[in-house]
Amino acid sequence: MRSMTGYGKAEYINGGTSITVEIKTVNNRFLDIIPKYPRCFISLDDAIKKTVQSAMKRGRVELFITYADTEDSGKNVRIDYGLAEQYVKANRELADKFGIESDLTALSLMRLPDVLVEEIDEKSEDELKDNLSSALSEALINLNKMRDVEGEKLKADLLARCDTVERLVIEIDKRAPYIKEFYRSKLEERIKEAVGDVKYDESRLLQEVAVFADKSNIDEELTRLKSHISQFRSICNGDGEIGKKLDFLMQEFNRETNTICSKSNDIEITDTALALKNEIEKMREQVQNIE
Repeated sequence: MRSMTGYGKAEYINGGTSITVEIKTVNNRFLDIIPKYPRCFISLDDAIKKTVQSAMKRGRVELFITYADTEDSGKNVRIDYGLAEQYVKANRELADKFGIESDLTALSLMRLPDVLVEEIDEKSEDELKDNLSSALSEALINLNKMRDVEGEKLKADLLARCDTVERLVIEIDKRAPYIKEFYRSKLEERIKEAVGDVKYDESRLLQEVAVFADKSNIDEELTRLKSHISQFRSICNGDGEIGKKLDFLMQEFNRETNTICSKSNDIEITDTALALKNEIEKMREQVQNIE
């Protein structure tokens, strides 16, 4: 079992080159990758996302990459004259419109976004890709180690709660057979209070009890809950993507418990079923964090 929440970090340092990769993940229905990195990595965007996809299947992934290179080999700086011209034009228009001084200098123009574009030759780009791949892979390994640890904690908590759910189901199962007889005795007592010693139709009483027993019968719901408990444990001890399976199963747990509550005419069963609903909701919240 693996949690969708985690953090992983890795660094590649060689000479004047350093790459730092940080990955933060939280739960999400699907895999949502949000990369943030320098422009020099744009050409590697597809490769970066495929590497992340190979390591995880669900979750919101925030990927941060920082890059520094103090070596001057294989690097060139290109000026985007078209963009620079637009900045200059916008600067003049603002100065004219508001009657202010245009203090744009070559240095300040160079500092504006994307005016200077760093270009890397093909050989250096291949090295950059290899170095990034190394750091990204290590960061993903560290991320998944943390997610595995968190997953084991979730597993222990869920199985413990599943034991509680099973105990509550057993309590309801033990109580259920007595409801029919309890209803009969109460109904018979009320009839005697109403009619006194007058003889009443015994068969009508039995018919009324039978109708009540049919409406309040929860045998099917209890059988399904017992089956769900067994499936839940089996899935928790399995491998792969189990989050969606458990999420669906929790819906079934809730459905059966709601039916028991709606059918129940017994305060003890109702109270136990409400406690059962509460425990199931706690399990459902935990399941939302499982990949």
